[in-house]
Amino acid sequence: MASQPYRSTPVFDEITLPAALRADHRTKAGTWGVIHVLEGELRLTYVDPLSSVLLSPGSPGLVLPGQTHFVTPVGPMRMRVDFHAEAPELP
Repeated sequence: MASQPYRSTPVFDEITLPAALRADHRTKAGTWGVIHVLEGELRLTYVDPLSSVLLSPGSPGLVLPGQTHFVTPVGPMRMRVDFHAEAPELP
């Protein structure tokens, strides 16, 4: 059975996306984050080692426990983050 999120953020768009998510931040120990883009595109950047991936509907982004990252909207978009207590399975 797939891991179920224990908490989710509200849905944010390119205007309401909090500054804290646009700057370096990390998940806490024992927490995996799954970034779901509902509309549009969002760039997920991992800080160490530096890399990035473009997320879109159907292509979520995985953030490992303690992994420093930030997100950048690529035009109009809607997204949310689900938090898991164990490694989730992604599509």
